[in-house]
Amino acid sequence: MTRISGTARRIHCISGLPRSGSTLLASLLRQNPRLRAEMSSPVAVLCERVLPVMGQGEYATCFDDNQRRRILLGLFEHYYAAVPTGITLFDTNRVWCARMRLVADLHPGACVIACVRDPVWILDSFERLLRRNTYLVSKLHGLAHSVTVFDRVEQLMSAQGAFGAAWNALQDAYFGEHAHRLILIDYDELTAQPLEVLTRLYKRLGLAPFAHDLGNVGYDGGHAFDAALNTPGLHAVRDRVERLHRRTILPPQIVRRLAGTTFWRDPKQNPGGALVIAPG
Repeated sequence: MTRISGTARRIHCISGLPRSGSTLLASLLRQNPRLRAEMSSPVAVLCERVLPVMGQGEYATCFDDNQRRRILLGLFEHYYAAVPTGITLFDTNRVWCARMRLVADLHPGACVIACVRDPVWILDSFERLLRRNTYLVSKLHGLAHSVTVFDRVEQLMSAQGAFGAAWNALQDAYFGEHAHRLILIDYDELTAQPLEVLTRLYKRLGLAPFAHDLGNVGYDGGHAFDAALNTPGLHAVRDRVERLHRRTILPPQIVRRLAGTTFWRDPKQNPGGALVIAPG
């Protein structure tokens, strides 16, 4: 726990893969007045910008580790200063999976909730979304990578792409020394068994039970964020939580390339003891 505005406050992080339910999860958590969860938060990015100033170059000698830690804690403190005390905070950003050591040091009691999904269906979801916006060039892939599905998938899967960067960060966290802080929530399980998922999540985090309304979850508050990426609908959430079945629109060679990549569904591949909430 961290001291924010003079009061002990619990902080957890939401991270993981894109198109995997993080906005849906935050929308569900926001129904509980004792919790605060946003679609996305700039705190992780602020930390990423400040760290190089304090840790390298001409100003590095101006700081010791205690100062660096206090400054980063201050970013959390002041960003959430207006939130009433007694609220459990969930700070959302995909960067957190790549910063598990930082989370552990700044917030020793924090867990990182990583929303995950079969990569085939993540890229299928991206492709469907991008095709709906016929007259826009999404900043997720750029003009040079917008001609065919193969171009778009290649860009998304690159190390700097929207999927590739998050995929690498997830594996870094899952197989790293702080994996015991991870709670992986599989999108298929979240949409098929939402109440069971929330019950397990609440139990792991030590939260009091809450009656969530699964038919009134809709969220469309990301207009400005999505518009800035030229990708309307990127963070839209339907009113009702439900599992939808459809065929993929990805070519077979892309599907074959991604087959068998849901490593978190194999208990033998969980050396660090992460809590995995997934089908089966």
